Amino acid sequence: MAKAVLTISSKNYGAWALRGWLMAKLAGLAFTEKVISPDDPDMKAEMLLLSASMRVPALDHDGLYVWDTLAIGEYLNEIKPHAGLLPADRAARAHCRAICGEMHSGFSALRSSLPMNIKAHFPGFKLWSRAQTDIDRITAIWTECLQRYGGPYLFGAQPCIADAMFAPVVTRFLTYDVALDPVCAAYCQTIMALPAMKEWVAAAALEPDEIDELDAEF
Repeated sequence: MAKAVLTISSKNYGAWALRGWLMAKLAGLAFTEKVISPDDPDMKAEMLLLSASMRVPALDHDGLYVWDTLAIGEYLNEIKPHAGLLPADRAARAHCRAICGEMHSGFSALRSSLPMNIKAHFPGFKLWSRAQTDIDRITAIWTECLQRYGGPYLFGAQPCIADAMFAPVVTRFLTYDVALDPVCAAYCQTIMALPAMKEWVAAAALEPDEIDELDAEF
């Protein structure tokens, strides 16, 4: 197969870029990164949710071009079936797809009031009540999955698409000092300990602090 190219945006601010990139890493796909500068007007509009073009992440592989994070995850599961991106059990697989879909389309209050910013830290951050409702739902999802499938990841012993979908939320909880119960706090530590997450965070730390408006990215 041809080597893949994954188009992404800022590693400090790009929540969707992180999801697609982490899926590719978990799949074991060999790929190169094409980084679109956040200074690009079209990219800035997308990262501020002023555009629905969904330019990132996008995967160019073997003559195919796949965009939208969930579509990328499904494609990676097809070409790397032994990577375990989706659970083997049919019921667990349906559950996984359901919570990924909920993350994909929901939690707008969380996105708007706690934008992803890996390098920042806001201890004692005051949460908007609607954002707290989103947080409560997310932690309920995590708790149910960890109890049902035994952890340490959402669907068992290895990370999957669901963990990639919620990884930017983990970084938000750390950035904004969100209080969590011990189970959810441990899950956050588990995600941040992934080698791929360490690689992403290290790269985010090297990005310049010059795009103030991206603090509003969802």
